[in-house]
Amino acid sequence: MTEHKPVRAAYTGTFDPITNGHADVIRRAARLFPELVVAVANNTSKKSIFEPDERIELARRTLADLDNVTVMGTSGLIVDWAREQGVTVLVRGVRGVGDYEYERQMAVMNQHLNRDVETVLLAPSPQYAHISSTLVREIAILGGDIGGLVPAPVAEALAAKSRG
Repeated sequence: MTEHKPVRAAYTGTFDPITNGHADVIRRAARLFPELVVAVANNTSKKSIFEPDERIELARRTLADLDNVTVMGTSGLIVDWAREQGVTVLVRGVRGVGDYEYERQMAVMNQHLNRDVETVLLAPSPQYAHISSTLVREIAILGGDIGGLVPAPVAEALAAKSRG
């Protein structure tokens, strides 16, 4: 019989900002895997509201109650990072058909680049399926109510950004 070592999984994204939808998927993934890394990507092609270190800190504060979750930054190809970190499963959240198509394509490409990495797609709970970081940023910048869309530390940080 083959001995299996515990799976190290990762949920990756820019998390600019981390939303209640992200947190929902992370919390559910943390129940599925003995170890989950939240990898906060530095995507230079996206205009971010928060710096990478701020996004990492907000994710850490949001997920502090999860013993099997760690948060770290990453850049470059995620499959290279996964190999370096011993990650064999990438968790991705999918809200709808558009997300599914994109994530399916990425999963196939990641598998092409690193055969040792599998991708698991999780849908957010229905109450979070409409939330995206892009919409949250736009609502916050325009002074709208982001209550229920983001964790408290993120709401506070967004309010401070909009004041500053």
